[in-house]
Amino acid sequence: MAIRVSLVCNEERKNDIINTYKDYQRDNKGEYIVFFAKRPDLVVTIYSSKKPGEFKTIFVGDNALEEAQIFDPTAEVIVKEKKKVVAEWMCLDDQIGSDEVGTGDFYGPICVCAAYVSQDKIKYLKSLGVNDSKKLSDEKIREIGKKLVKEIPYSQVSLGNEKYNELVLNNMNMNEMKSKLHNQVLLNLKKKFPKVNNFFIDEFTPKEHYYQYLEGTKEVVEDLNFKTKGESYFPCVAVGSIIARYSFLQKMDLLSKKYGMEFPFGSSSKVDKFTEQFIKKFGKAELLKVCKSNFINYKKLS
Repeated sequence: MAIRVSLVCNEERKNDIINTYKDYQRDNKGEYIVFFAKRPDLVVTIYSSKKPGEFKTIFVGDNALEEAQIFDPTAEVIVKEKKKVVAEWMCLDDQIGSDEVGTGDFYGPICVCAAYVSQDKIKYLKSLGVNDSKKLSDEKIREIGKKLVKEIPYSQVSLGNEKYNELVLNNMNMNEMKSKLHNQVLLNLKKKFPKVNNFFIDEFTPKEHYYQYLEGTKEVVEDLNFKTKGESYFPCVAVGSIIARYSFLQKMDLLSKKYGMEFPFGSSSKVDKFTEQFIKKFGKAELLKVCKSNFINYKKLS
């Protein structure tokens, strides 16, 4: 997670910070924000204060402490309290980003989703709690997802396990599959919103590997910004994460309805016990239609 540093500034220090980062200034109409700058590795936000002549500056980024200490050598990293901490999004411009779910689940598909978020939707997303997407319960995902698919432009694709297992037999690893799926949904939205310049992806593999996996692909979305836990930093990735999960839950519901058994999530011992029951009822051949054959859960079956 990115480092956050807070400084209390007087008028002179505020002006020094503004002059230092003025080339990276972006529009931000947030309440009490007097200056907002964003470069690839850092976000700087200056807030007004109730005290005349006093301002608060927040630095967010991997090198936030070093940057803040340019203006105050005593600056320290903000230590998280036990109470809930709301994510500070690093980009509020029009943007497209993607995320995926299902990669750690023995049952169910891999679902990948890209979302387009415009500046005017930021307030709406925060009102729904989208800025904390990974901490939402599945019940909340269902509630929010139902609203997002109606309000936010998105592209979502799923890779079912029969096709997944076929690709595994052809020696394609999961990261290559995900790279191709991410590129597909990002490309769909890029074509729909050609003026967007900000593209983000939750980093599941290093950038160089991602583009290696896409070698030979006819059309590739270039200039992607990769960020681990991207849903915490970019609203488009957060929305993509929620819609992908929403889709995954719906598909798991369909599986449970089809087989008359409630399919478990993950790959724990609980999943192994369910698998034994499934095989007794439907057979091992049917299992290959709904599970991921390269998981240890399958390999240890007798």
